[in-house]
Amino acid sequence: MEPTPELSPHHAYPDHWEADVVLRDGGTARIRPITTEDAERLVSFYEQVSDESKYYRFFAPYPRLSDRDVHRFTHHDYVDRVGLAVTIGGEFIGTVRFDRINEQGRPASAPADEAEVAFLVQDAHQGRGVASALLEHIAAVARERGIRRFAAEVLPANNKMIKVFRDAGYTQQRSFEDGSVHLTLDLEPTEKSLAVQRGREQRAEARSVQRLLAPGSVAVIGTGRTPGGVGRTVLRNLLAAGFTGRTYAVNRAFDEGLATLDGVPAHRSLGEIDEQVDLAVIAVPAHRVPEAVADCGEHGVQGLVVLSAGYAERGSAGRELQRELVRQARSYGMRIIGPNAFGIINTAESVRLNASLAPESPARGRIGLFTQSGAIGIALLSGLHRRGAGLSSFISAGNRADVSGNDFLQYSFEDQDTDVALLYLESLGNPRKFTRLARRTAAVKPVVVVKGARHSGTNPPGHAVPVSRIPDATVSALMRQAGVIRVDTVTEMVDAGLLLAGQPLPAGPRVAILGNSESLGLLTYDACLAEGLRPRPPRDLTTAASPQDFRDALAEALADGTCDAVIVTAIPWVGENGEAETGDGEVLAAALRGAAAGGPAKPVAVVHVEIGGLAEALAAASSTAAPRTRPTTLAGRPAAAPGAPTGAAPATATAPTGPGTEAPPETAGAAGTTEPAATAEPEAAEPPARPGRIPAYPAAERAVRAMAEAVKYAQWRRQAATPGKVPEFLDETTDEPGAAALIDTLLGPAPDPRGRPLTHDEARELLSRYGIPVRPTLPAPDPETAVAAAARLGYPVALKTTAPHLRHRADLGGVRLDLADEDALRRAYAEVTELLGKPAELLPVVQSMAPRGVDTVVRASIDAAAGAVLSFGLAGAPSELLGDTAHRLVPATDRDAAELIRSIKAAPVLFGWRGSAPVDTPALEELLLRLSRLVDDHPEVVSVALEPVVVAPQGLTVLGATVRLAPPPPRGDLGPRRLPNY
Repeated sequence: MEPTPELSPHHAYPDHWEADVVLRDGGTARIRPITTEDAERLVSFYEQVSDESKYYRFFAPYPRLSDRDVHRFTHHDYVDRVGLAVTIGGEFIGTVRFDRINEQGRPASAPADEAEVAFLVQDAHQGRGVASALLEHIAAVARERGIRRFAAEVLPANNKMIKVFRDAGYTQQRSFEDGSVHLTLDLEPTEKSLAVQRGREQRAEARSVQRLLAPGSVAVIGTGRTPGGVGRTVLRNLLAAGFTGRTYAVNRAFDEGLATLDGVPAHRSLGEIDEQVDLAVIAVPAHRVPEAVADCGEHGVQGLVVLSAGYAERGSAGRELQRELVRQARSYGMRIIGPNAFGIINTAESVRLNASLAPESPARGRIGLFTQSGAIGIALLSGLHRRGAGLSSFISAGNRADVSGNDFLQYSFEDQDTDVALLYLESLGNPRKFTRLARRTAAVKPVVVVKGARHSGTNPPGHAVPVSRIPDATVSALMRQAGVIRVDTVTEMVDAGLLLAGQPLPAGPRVAILGNSESLGLLTYDACLAEGLRPRPPRDLTTAASPQDFRDALAEALADGTCDAVIVTAIPWVGENGEAETGDGEVLAAALRGAAAGGPAKPVAVVHVEIGGLAEALAAASSTAAPRTRPTTLAGRPAAAPGAPTGAAPATATAPTGPGTEAPPETAGAAGTTEPAATAEPEAAEPPARPGRIPAYPAAERAVRAMAEAVKYAQWRRQAATPGKVPEFLDETTDEPGAAALIDTLLGPAPDPRGRPLTHDEARELLSRYGIPVRPTLPAPDPETAVAAAARLGYPVALKTTAPHLRHRADLGGVRLDLADEDALRRAYAEVTELLGKPAELLPVVQSMAPRGVDTVVRASIDAAAGAVLSFGLAGAPSELLGDTAHRLVPATDRDAAELIRSIKAAPVLFGWRGSAPVDTPALEELLLRLSRLVDDHPEVVSVALEPVVVAPQGLTVLGATVRLAPPPPRGDLGPRRLPNY
C-alpha cells in the first residue's frame, strides 16, 4: 500500500509496520496500516461482523457504518491516530485503532502519552488469535510514537476481549465505571508479556508445520498423464507409503473424461474437488506456479510444498519470483516449503505421508530431520536407511523461502514422536531466535546441527540474511552454549543422532571398553582420551570369545558403578585356515541387546569390523532376545575345543593410565581437563531412558566421537536443569541511568550511523559507571612530559607505545616495564624512540605498574547475525595464533562467566599451572559479568576491548580499554512476532 497524496511527508505511510504473522491455528495473515484506499474493504468487513460483536464494539446497536465513520476509520496521521488491519486474501478479518488522548480523555497530540484502543474481529475468525496478534503490533506502534499506556472500555459481557487484555502480560489496572470495565495497560514490555508472546509464537509456528506434515488430504498439482516426471513420482510415493488421507491428482491438461489416475480421483483444477484440500504439492513449471497458488488460495488449501525450480537459484530475476511467490501464498494464509524443495515425510502410523521424491519412505523412528539441501537430504535418508534407523519426520526445504529451521525446532519441541532433531543448515536467518529456540528444545531433546557454508560466508539463494563477521569457531561455541550439538559433517550428524535416539544419556565421561581385539580396544582407548573422555583400560575377551562372553562382560560393565558408558569392539572370528569368517552377526547382536536390556540404563555403542548382519540386527526394534542353548563363537561355530582359551577369564589389555582415569563424573570437564569445575553439577533432571537400539560404527573414532558428544550434551542438560543467574549488581558501583545519559551525550543528537570510538578518558568514565576501573595513562610526547607524568602517578611505571601498529605488541619492544626512577624512564624513552621511531609516530604514554599476574583479554561486541557476544582469552600472540578464545552470548549468567574462563585451552595457567600461584578467578568472573551487563543494558555500546587485564592472586587491573559507540542495531527478536520477509 502506498500513501495517498493528502498525507504529508511527515506522516508518510509506515511500511515497516507491515508484517506477516502466524495465527493460533497455524494459518498466516498480514497486518498492515489502514489507508484511505480501504474504504470498501472496511465496509465489506463490517457487514460480515455479527450484531453482537458490533454491540460490544460500539456499546449500542450499530448495524452499519456511516460515511463519516468510514472516513474517520480510514484516515490516519500515523502518529496520534493509527489503525491496523489483519488481512487474508486481501480482505479484512480484524482491525484495531488507537487515538491519542489527554488526561481528560479528549483527543490530543504529543507529549500526551496515553491512547484509547479498540478492536473488532470478524466472528468467523474469532478464536484464531487475531486480537492477540493485533495487540502486540499496535502496542509496538504506540511505543514507537511515544505512547506509554492504552486505555480501553469493555462491556462486562465481552469476556473474549477482556481475556485478550488480561492474558497479554502487561502491567494493568482495572475498574468498573458507568456499566463498563475500564482497563489501563502499561505498554512497557515485561518478562511476563515477553514470555506470553513467545509462547504464542511457539504454539502457532509449531501448528503451522504440523498442518503441513499431517494433512487430511493432499492434491498433487502437475501430475503427469504418463509415468515419470516429478508430479507423477510424488503421487506414486504417496500411494506407496499408504497415506491415510485422501489423495487427488490435478492437471489442467487432463482430458475431461479422465476420472482417475493411478487409482485416485483426477481433476483439472482444485475447484472440481468437492472436499477440502489441506496440502498441495506443486510440480509445475515456475511460470505456472502463480496460477496454481491462486487456485489453492481461493479454495482454502492450508499449505504448499513447491517442488518447482527456476527461482532464486537462477539469479536476480528468480529471486524476485521467489519473493512474489511467498507474498502471494501468505496473502491467502498459506505457508510454503520450498521452492525447489525435495519434499516432506511423516511416518506416523496415523498419517504415513511421503510427499517427496524419495523412492522409499523411511521406516518409522524417533529422529526428525530438516535440511536446506535436497542433495544432502537424499544422502541423509540413504545413510539412515542403510544403518536401520527410522525417522519421525523429514523436511527438505530447498530454497527455504518460508518454512525454516526455526519453524522445525518449534515443531520438534512439541512433537511427541521425535526424540532427536537433526538439522542441516546453510544459514541462520534469525540467529538470536534460533539460539533461543534451540536452548529450549535442547533442554528436553537433543538438537544436532551441521552448518554448511561455514567459511564462504554465502547465504542460500534469495535470502537477505545478515552476514556474520565472527569466526565459525565462535558460532560453534555459541551453539554449544545453547545446548546444540554442533558437528562438522553429515556423517557425524547421523552417528550422533543414532546414539542419542537409541540410548540413554551418560551420567558422566567414564567409559568401559571391552571386545575380542586388543588392538581395536587400544585404538578406542586412544580415541576416548583424544575426545576428553575417561576410558578404563580395555578389557580383552580374546578372539575365542563367544556371544555369551560378550553378554556377560557387557552386563558386568553396565553394573559397574564406576562406568558411565560402554563401547564394545568386535572383529570376525578367525578360523583354523587363517581366513576370517563373518559369521552370524544376529547372534552377537542378540547377546548385546539382552545384556543392555537387563542392566542399568547406560549408553552402549558397538565398533565392529566386517561382521555381517551385526549393524542391522543391533538396529532392530526388539531390545531382548532369547539366548542360545549352546555357546557359540562370533562366527556362529561351536565354542573352542578343550584346552583352548574360552574367555572365561578374560585378559586385560595393557594400556597407559591416562590422567583422571578413575575420576568420578562430576569432576571431569567437558574437554577432559582436571581443572576445577565451574560449578557443581546438579543431579539429572529426569531418570535415564531404557536402552533401545544399539548403534554400530565401522570405526572406533566415529563411535567415540558420538559418545563424547552425548557426554557433553548430558552435562549441559544437567546444568540447564538449574540455570545460572544474571547478577543485578545493584550497588553503588553500577550507575545505569548515568551511563545512559553519558552515552546520549557522547553520541549527540544526530549520531553518525558508523559510530565513533571513545577517547581513553571517555572510555574510563563510561566503564566506571559499571564498576570497571581502568588504570589511568598519561601522554608522554617528550621525555620531560614523561618524567612529569611518572612523578604524578608514582614509581614504578611502565612506558608504552599506543600507535595502532604497536598496540599490545610487547614483542616489538614498544613496552618497557618496572621503570623504578627517572633515570630508568629517560633511558627507556631514548631506547624506544631510537628503535621504533619519533614520539609523534609512537604516541607513548606512561602508566603506573600493576601487581604481577596473568595477562588476559576481555571483549564484548555486537555481531549483525549472532547478537552481543562476550569473549575471553589470554593476552599474547600464541593465543591469537591458536585461536584460543572462548565466547558466550550476552547476557551472560554467573555459570557462563565461570565456564568462559575455564573453557580455553590455556585455562590451567589461571589455576596454578606448574606450581605458580592461582589467580583471582572470582574477580575475573565479576568483570565478565559487569561488562556483559553494560553491553546488554546499552545496545549503543557496539564493542569493548579490555586489554590487557592483569589478574593477580588478589584482584585484577584493567590496563587498557577501547570502546566504540553507535546507534543501536535493530533487534528483530524483541519486537512483535512476525515472519521474515525476503
